[in-house]
Amino acid sequence: MKMLLITALASISFSIACSQNKNSELTKQSTQNMDKNPYYSRTDTTHLNVSNADWKKVLPNDVYGISREAQTEYAFTGKYWNFEGLGTYYCAACGNPLFKSDAKFASSCGWPSFYETIRKNSVKYIDDNTHGMVRTEVVCGRCDGHLGHIFDDGPAPTYKRFCMNSVVLDFEPDKK
Repeated sequence: MKMLLITALASISFSIACSQNKNSELTKQSTQNMDKNPYYSRTDTTHLNVSNADWKKVLPNDVYGISREAQTEYAFTGKYWNFEGLGTYYCAACGNPLFKSDAKFASSCGWPSFYETIRKNSVKYIDDNTHGMVRTEVVCGRCDGHLGHIFDDGPAPTYKRFCMNSVVLDFEPDKK
């Protein structure tokens, strides 16, 4: 019994350390985006008019591919699809505040899902009839970068599901 308790405590300690390590790593990645990208700001909400050629110079290839070319990441592979940290999600291209963690919910779709944005103009909506589907694309309200799509099958109170790509999201944990 004593050995079982020690094993359980060791497992819990390891899980906590891994979670703290993951938060630290995600914050480090966000800081790197701010350092290399002159358009990245978490406070400026002015709309950006930047050419794709200029975005290509400052964005990592994966962020550029999704943000500027509307690519997508594979389901269940993104760093935030099942992430449960408390904090704020920002556009990885420009730093625009998008979602709070309290609006995130567990969805079986394989991408991070939220039921509402931080501000009404955090995002814009575009009709998307590609791939033989009728959908609504969600783009960043500041840089017009592709984030994902919105669907009408989310939880109350909005019944919306913002199905976003992890690659184009930065996360900043709440300060304790």
